[in-house]
Amino acid sequence: MTEVKIIGAGLAGSEAALQLAKRGIKVKLYEMRPNKQTGAHKTEKFAEFVCSNSLGSYDITNASGLLKHEMEILGSELMPIIFESQVPAGGALAIDRELFSEKVTQKIEENPNIEVIREEVTKIDENSPCIIASGPLTSDTLAADIKNFLGEEYLYFFDAIAPIIEKDSVNFEKAFYLNRYNKGDADYINCPMNKEEYEKFYDILTNAPKIELKSFEKDAKFFESCLPIEVLASRGVDTLRYGPLKPVGLVDERTGIENYAVVQLRQDNKSASLYNLVGFQTNLKWGSQKELIQSIPGLEKANIVRYGVMHRNTFINSPKSLNPTLQSRKNKNLFFAGQITGTEGYTESIASGLLAGINMAKYIANEELVELPQETILGALTHYITFEGHTSFQPINSNWGILAEMEMDKKVRKNKKMKNELLAKRALETIQKFKQN
Repeated sequence: MTEVKIIGAGLAGSEAALQLAKRGIKVKLYEMRPNKQTGAHKTEKFAEFVCSNSLGSYDITNASGLLKHEMEILGSELMPIIFESQVPAGGALAIDRELFSEKVTQKIEENPNIEVIREEVTKIDENSPCIIASGPLTSDTLAADIKNFLGEEYLYFFDAIAPIIEKDSVNFEKAFYLNRYNKGDADYINCPMNKEEYEKFYDILTNAPKIELKSFEKDAKFFESCLPIEVLASRGVDTLRYGPLKPVGLVDERTGIENYAVVQLRQDNKSASLYNLVGFQTNLKWGSQKELIQSIPGLEKANIVRYGVMHRNTFINSPKSLNPTLQSRKNKNLFFAGQITGTEGYTESIASGLLAGINMAKYIANEELVELPQETILGALTHYITFEGHTSFQPINSNWGILAEMEMDKKVRKNKKMKNELLAKRALETIQKFKQN
């Protein structure tokens, strides 16, 4: 029987391994942790969430939400575990990240079709079927071999992780629970600021020392939706007030006031003892982070259990290297999945692992590979990252702009919700038909 090697037991690699295993295909799953750490991961467990515990919306009128529904139709193995590990987060789908990783690790280790090998892969075996899902923190040795294999320059961007604090250290005489626009239950902790408090916070932020980048990191490329808070602040004093600190829809019921700015905290674990600061990805030195966080009303005595850090994320030049099936153009034995392909986001990583697993199974069975239509979010995403016409390829999340156009009258087109509902309906119908065929 043909055996498949998977490099990396992150979100994409774990999903791909389970997809192959349930089809009766033997898998050797390689994971270098804990023998070699990445600098961002904290455990040896599989499918570890690093930056945040939120996968974004589950609503089909949101592109990320629609992608989750498509994944369920296609039979994702990780989606049920996500719901088993879910924690309250308003309209977002957030998880207890430790519980989730434990459940995924257990499921993989107990699967008779998956052999886990805890060692670093330093060289691609081009003669055997392999899914490379080594992630944005691929080891330098393997990255060099991938680069040599592809014959294309690697691209890269920087990703920053938000701090986490203990809920018991929040001062609720100032902070309050509320979801924006009162949607759902009051899941978020909100720390309000008046103008004076915000200006003090902004002054600390913009003058705080940052961790020095290494010489090869000086020309850093940041992914727009995951910018460090200090980078956002450098764009102007009010940038944060129209971004992660926007007060709109967060009226403190005790005062009836919509504050000048509001810092939100999102539940990070099942027991609701830990919360992360939304939009606070940062590369500030830890002493500065403490000063900044404790300048926020309600967080004066915050107990910080994890400080923010910044790390380099590596991804390949997929438009030159991959087909929309995620198969390498240079060697049919090789598939790529996860953030190394230029898909950005937890949901997107799982989805690419799902597709890579399905297509590797079809490749082994000598069947036609799945190339999803661009009327679906996953299809549009894989076509986008493999489109040869890119002049400057950058990582991308799922979004409505990449979907194939749809005819609709002007009135509907101007109504964002109605437009998205129609696009979502078409996408789900398309993927259902596609699966049946």
